[in-house]
Amino acid sequence: MAVADQFAKVVAMIGAAAILARRRGGGATPPQAFGAAPAIPEARPQGIPTLKLPTATGWHGGRTPVAAPGLRVNAFARDLRHPRWIETLPDGDVLVAEAREQKGTVRGAFDYAMYATMKRAAAVGESANRISLLRDRDGDGVAETRETFLDGQRQPFGMALVDGTFYVGNTDGIMAFDYAPGATRLSGPGRRMTTFKPGGHWTRSLIVSPDRRRIYCGVGSLSNIGDKGMEAEEGRAAIYELDLATGRSRIFASGLRNPVGLAWEPGTGALWTVVNERDGLGDETPPDYLTEVVEGGFYGWPHCYWGQTVDDRVPANPALVATARTPDYALGGHTASLGLCWMPEGTLPGFGAGMVIGQHGSWNRSVLSGYRMIFVPFENGRPAGPARDILTGFLSEDEKSAYGRPVGVALAPGGGLLLADDVGNVIWRVTGA
Repeated sequence: MAVADQFAKVVAMIGAAAILARRRGGGATPPQAFGAAPAIPEARPQGIPTLKLPTATGWHGGRTPVAAPGLRVNAFARDLRHPRWIETLPDGDVLVAEAREQKGTVRGAFDYAMYATMKRAAAVGESANRISLLRDRDGDGVAETRETFLDGQRQPFGMALVDGTFYVGNTDGIMAFDYAPGATRLSGPGRRMTTFKPGGHWTRSLIVSPDRRRIYCGVGSLSNIGDKGMEAEEGRAAIYELDLATGRSRIFASGLRNPVGLAWEPGTGALWTVVNERDGLGDETPPDYLTEVVEGGFYGWPHCYWGQTVDDRVPANPALVATARTPDYALGGHTASLGLCWMPEGTLPGFGAGMVIGQHGSWNRSVLSGYRMIFVPFENGRPAGPARDILTGFLSEDEKSAYGRPVGVALAPGGGLLLADDVGNVIWRVTGA
């Protein structure tokens, strides 16, 4: 990929020059757009998108993420292959989906530059396409055994267990497998429950409804803003609902460019998600966000963002824009907020109840953001106050190296939290110090 490397360097140089020109013209990087009422800068469409990602280095020399005061972090499992998502089973077994984006069609200089940059950041490459089972038999916070629970899948991601059936969110649809308590491996081809268009934003997160009758699944868009036409986007940028009794599925909410993590707020019973917003309008425009998902709700993509702010790059649709809902809580521009779980009161000392978010970090920024695990406190079913760091230290100070990148988050067996780190190939465990 020497040609791609050369293209990447050229595009990066042009992008750096453009960033410098914007700053000299008064376009310095604005404060992060965070919280319920974020200050979102005016859109500045980029002729050449900012392309910046750190080199993936992994963890060496005893280095670990930095835990917030009063907390400690240890490696629950190491030497995985791009771990992305976690599911903790009722018996304490921990399942980890190992998959990643694979090389797609490369056309033109920017595609070559993007591919080379993402490869250097370990964001694309061969996918393990498996789910591993981890067991911590003695309860010391480190998994002693590891089994291949399920393999031969198509970029598996979300997982759910309901009444003896194990569901997997593959990029091309939800699959179902028979499961017996304590099983260390599943066999057979499985049963197809839904079919989704693969590719693009490929992750398919799953969550079971509190009554155990339905599964919800996040399906991201193919492109940034419908670049290949809206026909190619049909059935995407949405959260689906699958009725387990009838096998019927439907779009539950739409206009969500890339909804990944899903979680229930237990007091209200509301479904929440984190969404990755569009690129090419500036460092903080628009911000990724955390929001309640309302049945039948439309959240703007691709026509508008953060409510009814129109994206002039997309063909106008005033009637649809008028129905767009404003998200609940901004998470900063291009933070690639992916992981999400509800954390009950008492899980971590010094932290109350709220949402835990894994911010993977993205590429369309002049100054990188994300690369941390954060907590958003909730009161009366709504976000209540500023976000707090749980884990940091994934990115070098000069932004050239990524030791790790946070993705999925989950409650840990025995207490605390688990975090999937796909660059570090580690599952981290966070507990009180």
